[in-house]
Amino acid sequence: MILGIVISVFLSGISLSMDAFAVSICNGMVYSNLDRKKTLFMPFVYGLFQAVMPIIGFYIGLLFIEQIEAFDHWVAFALLVAIGGKMIYDGINELRSPEEEIQPKQFSVTEVLLQGVATSIDALAVGFSLNTMLSGVSDVQLWAWLSVLLIGLTTFAITLIGVIIGKKVGKLFQKKASVAEIVGGAVLVLIAIKIVIESYVG
Repeated sequence: MILGIVISVFLSGISLSMDAFAVSICNGMVYSNLDRKKTLFMPFVYGLFQAVMPIIGFYIGLLFIEQIEAFDHWVAFALLVAIGGKMIYDGINELRSPEEEIQPKQFSVTEVLLQGVATSIDALAVGFSLNTMLSGVSDVQLWAWLSVLLIGLTTFAITLIGVIIGKKVGKLFQKKASVAEIVGGAVLVLIAIKIVIESYVG
């Protein structure tokens, strides 16, 4: 039983981290000043939010599930479209500017935090399901915390790989950083659309 729970939670963590993984690749591509600290900060934020959202959902339980599910995907959609749209806008403006005026995109803590919220909102539903998934274990609350810790660590590892991949891909663009920014922005918008579609078609 315990092994089954661990496997289920681990697979949930992988599934939940896919949007953050795509976003981390985009960030690795477009941010020009990523040192080790900033590279680790992004996976930490994504992992933290992916752990916090399920535990919030767990304690809320089924009390407000219908109300939250009615708008959570639209919050994620709005945040990702706003961030992605700005990246596309900035990238297009840079393409139109003389090369000597182009400024590389700088790391933004605020942007990363907003991405962390947007890519983790759907994890609330996992928190709701934890009540059912953990039924039968001796200490449900302890296992709930262990479960979200596993989800957070899984997300951290996967998104760290994403940032590293993004940094390597970004080097291929070199002086065409604006192109990478447009591509990254488009990916965020597509993720936003995917979240809304999935909320209606399951």
